[in-house]
Amino acid sequence: MATEPILGALDLAATQRRHVASSSVLSGYWELTKPEINFLIVMATAAGFWMGTAAALMNFPWMPFLHTLLGTTLVASGAATLNQLIELRYDAQMRRTARRPLASGRIAPAHALWFGVLLSVFGVVYLAISTNAFASFLAGFTLLSYLFLYTPLKRTTPLCTLVGAIPGAAPPLIGWAAARGHLDPAAWVLFTIVFFWQFPHFMSIAWIYREDYGRAGYLILPASELKDRFVAWQCLLPALGLFAVAIVPTLRGQSGVVYFAGALVLGGFFVYYSARFAVQRSAASARQLLLASILYLPVLFALLALDKK
Repeated sequence: MATEPILGALDLAATQRRHVASSSVLSGYWELTKPEINFLIVMATAAGFWMGTAAALMNFPWMPFLHTLLGTTLVASGAATLNQLIELRYDAQMRRTARRPLASGRIAPAHALWFGVLLSVFGVVYLAISTNAFASFLAGFTLLSYLFLYTPLKRTTPLCTLVGAIPGAAPPLIGWAAARGHLDPAAWVLFTIVFFWQFPHFMSIAWIYREDYGRAGYLILPASELKDRFVAWQCLLPALGLFAVAIVPTLRGQSGVVYFAGALVLGGFFVYYSARFAVQRSAASARQLLLASILYLPVLFALLALDKK
């Protein structure tokens, strides 16, 4: 019949639309988990586990290692999803976040709630079953403190960065606890590295998007004339602290001269870009510091893993 090609074309077009819609939903759920942030979380968790195990490479506990990364990823993905649900109204007011799946309406809030809760609960339980209760407890504490302490404080006080840096630095502790079942002083060195690193990293983001944050009512930066001084000290002092703490693994005999040299070079560059932004406080210097921070942590932990004693 003459109409068959037309009907066939209409069926094909409808199938293509359903496929595009399905792909859009799947990509929306993927975006909810913030995979770019999960990469850094998984890397820090892996560093904690790697440094926490005493086994040689030939006897390395690969399955517990993979279980730890998977469980931590699930919890982090759940936290990212629930964070966007809590901040839905504010994300919609910011250019930086207006296209997120919830803010743009691609994912329904009720669906995101179930998705985030299931990821979070399953991740915590999975860690308890596949690793140990202590690692699971740390993951649960990180999740709750991120959602119910740091997230609401972003609209209350610029000190939210200090509070948020605590759960933000927890992934190495989760990895270490999964490997050993307890925390040693060396685990807290890794925690402190990530803790200090977050301040220059986040200050660069806060400066670049300060108008966006202000529009949505976030108090990431002081509203008074103290803003410039606040940003400068929040960048420079933690960067100097990071420079000092990053060489501690070598002083403790956990790493060798390759890591030590790398930590000095990386730390020097990081202090330079932090100081440059602290002085200039421009969009260009903030972007350079942001790039330096994104490169710093993966390279530092890679050197630490490769040069482990």
